[in-house]
Amino acid sequence: MSKVKRTFKNGEETIEVDLDPFDIFHDPLLNKGTGFTEEERTELGLHGLIPFHVSSIEEQVKRRYANFKGKENDISRYKFLSTLQDRNETLFYRLCSEYPDEMLPYIYTPTVGDASLNFSYLYSQNRGVYISYPHKDRMEEIISNIPRDRVDVIVVTDGARILGLGDLGMGGMAIPVGKLALYSLFGGIHPAYTLPITLDVGTNNKTLLNDPLYLGWRNERLSGKEYDGFVEAFVKAITKRYPKALLQWEDFSKEQAQPLLDRYRNKICCFNDDIQGTAGVVVAGLLGAIKGIESDIKDQQIVLFGAGSAGIGIARLITQAMILEGVSEEDAKEKIYVMGRNGLAHTGSNELDDLKKPFAQKEEKIKEWGVTDMQNISLYETVKHAKPTILIGTSTQPNTFSEEIVTEMKKHVARPIIFPLSNPTSKSEARPEDLMKWTKGQALIATGSPYPPVKYEGKSYTIGQCNNVFIFPGVGLGVIASGATLVTDRMFLEAADVLSKYSPILNNPYASLFPKLAELRAISRDVAIAVAEEAIKEGICSNPPKEAKQAVLDNMWEPKYATLKKMKK
Repeated sequence: MSKVKRTFKNGEETIEVDLDPFDIFHDPLLNKGTGFTEEERTELGLHGLIPFHVSSIEEQVKRRYANFKGKENDISRYKFLSTLQDRNETLFYRLCSEYPDEMLPYIYTPTVGDASLNFSYLYSQNRGVYISYPHKDRMEEIISNIPRDRVDVIVVTDGARILGLGDLGMGGMAIPVGKLALYSLFGGIHPAYTLPITLDVGTNNKTLLNDPLYLGWRNERLSGKEYDGFVEAFVKAITKRYPKALLQWEDFSKEQAQPLLDRYRNKICCFNDDIQGTAGVVVAGLLGAIKGIESDIKDQQIVLFGAGSAGIGIARLITQAMILEGVSEEDAKEKIYVMGRNGLAHTGSNELDDLKKPFAQKEEKIKEWGVTDMQNISLYETVKHAKPTILIGTSTQPNTFSEEIVTEMKKHVARPIIFPLSNPTSKSEARPEDLMKWTKGQALIATGSPYPPVKYEGKSYTIGQCNNVFIFPGVGLGVIASGATLVTDRMFLEAADVLSKYSPILNNPYASLFPKLAELRAISRDVAIAVAEEAIKEGICSNPPKEAKQAVLDNMWEPKYATLKKMKK
């Protein structure tokens, strides 16, 4: 018999427990600190174990916020928040919900990158599940031992491509933990029903392999049949234990991300946030920018600098958005120029992998440009001849959107749309202040990491962060509320359309492309409703709700204390 029983009635949560005070205080989903009521203290035997005063959650938030403001650097703020999350989860989410702009950089990007780099040194308390390759034969046992009877969302990584930092092995766990915090904070997914998982399949990072304090499996990264077999065993075991859970693939390498998505997307309820989530938020930003300058997506010319899984995912969703506007697939792809390590992808390229092939420009068309080296066509040459209205960077190559390139782009379009999306900030293709200067205040900019407002000629320009958090919490909530058994690209197009309608540029042509985080709960709700309605429309729900909006609202958790009671024998 479970020692914790949750019930919900009229939006209020009651938790019955058969636990001693020590176990209650050490469960972050039960602990309230000084917030336990007098009745709870009496019934659960807590008197004398905490200070006399019963604090309201508002008082506790004030104390924790003052503590937070006293931290001197990014990592200390990250540690403070993660420690609070491990001690009192409801208070953690309440604090973050009241100060989202201040907290998000320390829950997720950019600070989560530093946390991943130093994970073995920062590790203090277990959160999530680590499944290491040497335990491959104990997969079902490990998963059966997970102390959660219900899981709605799983975020899994193998640590191969953490942000723009590369292979961080087991340290990648900081990413699923951070992503799931955003699911709960903005999507209202109850934290009791979320599960971060790391598949520890080794690492090719020599620094980690040679670090005596590295906590992961000290071995070169698996590949080939061994890797595929391990992932297959994981998928079978996790879907057997949690058949209704949504599984999000996170930060897998370019070589693995798309193949894994293709292998499982029509078999289980899953998506890849780096591919589909990124594409959704980018398309939303583009739609907002295009609407803001009274143009149309079918009239755009796009250069994508970075042909990994994220870049190609963006190209695919842009193609789908153009098709919805009446453009043929062939004509849509002719408007998209994809650039990898060897320059522009075209049908005559010597090294053309499976990701780039669908977006390779016709060699005959590119020959007309008269470039000197067809096997290494530069970004400048591409911008000069393709005359893009949109330039997107997912390359992790810093400062590659140079003054020469941006100035050349500005010759062909009055208001260039430029998205340097690589993060953290050290990997960004350009700095917003430079882009604004080089375009004389006319660029429409969104970035991958947060940047402060840019001042140019007496004006202040807010720079929108093209953050997946605007998309994936709502998508996840919509999938859960509708009972969807699959996740489709059309869901992300619907999500992008909803988000674009919140773009501040629609009311001010020089405003940000993305709304404030304070609006994100409402945005996630509306995204979820659109996603749920799309799932029902596509007929992919195991038990579709009668009304999508009400189902979404019923599934949105608020960070407020539940009532704790002693379980009746």
